[in-house]
Amino acid sequence: MDVFLLQVLNGLDKGSAYAMIALGLTLIFGTLGVVNFAHGALFMLGAFCSVALNKLLTLEKIALSETEMTAWGTPLEIRTPYAEAWFGDFGAWVIDWSVPLSILIAIPFMLLVGIVMERGLIRHFYKRPHAEQILVTFGLAIVLQEIIKAWFGANPIPQPAPEALTGMMDFGAAIGMDAGNVVYPAWRLVYFLFAAAVIGAVFAFLQFTTFGMVVRAGMADRETVGLLGINIDKRFTLTFGIAAVVAGLAGVMYSPILSPNYHLGMDFLVLSFVVVVVGGMGSLPGAVAAGMLLGILQSFASMNEVKAIFPGIDQIIIYLVAVVILLARPRGLLGRKGVMES
Repeated sequence: MDVFLLQVLNGLDKGSAYAMIALGLTLIFGTLGVVNFAHGALFMLGAFCSVALNKLLTLEKIALSETEMTAWGTPLEIRTPYAEAWFGDFGAWVIDWSVPLSILIAIPFMLLVGIVMERGLIRHFYKRPHAEQILVTFGLAIVLQEIIKAWFGANPIPQPAPEALTGMMDFGAAIGMDAGNVVYPAWRLVYFLFAAAVIGAVFAFLQFTTFGMVVRAGMADRETVGLLGINIDKRFTLTFGIAAVVAGLAGVMYSPILSPNYHLGMDFLVLSFVVVVVGGMGSLPGAVAAGMLLGILQSFASMNEVKAIFPGIDQIIIYLVAVVILLARPRGLLGRKGVMES
């Protein structure tokens, strides 16, 4: 039972990332009909928002010690981050919590990036074949990752989680099991809870607001909504921006789990598209359910006992499950009739 619960937790934290990226992909496809292969790059940009803020906050003030010397007889350099030198303990706290605080930068930045992408490029491909949409968005993804590579370098850049959340949490004891049986990294649990909150907020926004109601109506019948005099194009532009924000937030909070690098988006993109297809093209609940399901299956397939019997199964399990599900149900788990069937 302990091993089972640990693998479920492992699957949920990775599945949360899949679900958040797939949710944005599905939102864009459901509203705009665009297959956006640049969505993984938005996940990467979110991760580098945390990198950029951390680098800014840790810019150092260098002073020479008057009493301490190096082994070569020169004054010892004392390096103090400007934030800490100017603001003392508060500055040190801001540096420690730089990853969560970078959310405040990521939200407006990713919203702006999403709107610029949609207005500047994506809108010109609404009525073009999906193959052309894939090519142009994939090209955009390559451009974005090369910009990040040129600016931040090719090597992964580790991001520290807040010190208070870097330890292990006794999850088993928290749910009434024996203490010490199910111990799990605290930040991964935080990531799962954060993802659940973001996904819940997106569904609540679409379900209970007038804006969300119009977007859902536009997903079902764009022409009819337009005939009612509603500027659906403006709302869909904002929806693209919201999808970009969701992907960016997923990247921000995932940066302490997997050190950001310029090809981070590509690593998650293909798997996220598999999640979208398995869940059902255009189905938001399907994207979330498939993300969690495939994350958990991948976690169990990564166990040494399983790999000893089926070597390499952890690398292909998601694709095998996708094949089985699509053979049994071509629309995906919760796919709507007529979507991607023409």
